[in-house]
Amino acid sequence: MSTITAAESASAPAATARKRKPMKGSRSSTTTALLMLLPAAVLLITFLLIPIGLTFGLAFTNARLISPRPAEFVGVDNFTRLFDDETFWASLRNTIIFAVVIVPLQSACALGLALLVNVKMRGVNFFRTVYFLPVVTSMVVVSMLWLFLYQPNGLINQALARFGIQGPDWLGDPHTALLAIILMSAWQAMGFHMVIWLSGLQTIPGDLYEAADLDGADTWQKFRYVTWPGLRATRTFILITITISAFALFTQVNIMTQGGPLDSTSTLVLMAVRTGFQQQQTGYASAISLAFFVLVLAVTLVNRYFTRDKDVVR
Repeated sequence: MSTITAAESASAPAATARKRKPMKGSRSSTTTALLMLLPAAVLLITFLLIPIGLTFGLAFTNARLISPRPAEFVGVDNFTRLFDDETFWASLRNTIIFAVVIVPLQSACALGLALLVNVKMRGVNFFRTVYFLPVVTSMVVVSMLWLFLYQPNGLINQALARFGIQGPDWLGDPHTALLAIILMSAWQAMGFHMVIWLSGLQTIPGDLYEAADLDGADTWQKFRYVTWPGLRATRTFILITITISAFALFTQVNIMTQGGPLDSTSTLVLMAVRTGFQQQQTGYASAISLAFFVLVLAVTLVNRYFTRDKDVVR
């Protein structure tokens, strides 16, 4: 008994030392993790949090981009001005229409492409690359290309003329300008969401399809009861990302139509940029940006609510 007690007492300091070593290592790991996160935190604070804070502050002033006079507090005058600004309401309407149309259109087309290339066959990687090429091409280049395609005598109208159809002035007609931008935007970003859909399709176990085949399920039934439920998390991600990018529409409109004709393609982001930099009304532009922020936040929360995992909530 005494021998065991002595051995235990002798090993006690060593055991205590072994217990203390992980504490030193954990502190070192924590310090290393904080140092690695520091550059990202600095960038986040400098280029996101501080600009957001400045936008909130400037929205209640009459600040101008270049002015010898200091900015003055005007309360909610900028927001009251929004209600009487026809361009703001036109931009808001166009932004919502763009988002409502492009979200189902782009996601459905991307899912269709993903289903087509989700096969094991020779040359399938070539088609995946071709479909993804517009994504890695600059939006400025894509916009300039489609600007020529949409000309009254452009390639699109020439193709329609072969079938006896007289094509419209796509970008010059207020009734077709926004539709033209929607089609171009859906085509440009379709490849990116195709890849996301494809990654979701490849995570569905093949055993489920084999069981469906044994039960005599046809192609539509396998898609409805196996593929679609298996893409639940992927659907949520794609819905939120497409919606946010749709509300941030700017480059295509700025290059192709500059918001015209008759404000038929003007968006909230384009209006904020023009008001802030061209008209130099920084305070009013901040109010527009704040309204845009509230709109995107509300839409994102609604999307998240309807796409949440109900089983986890329960």
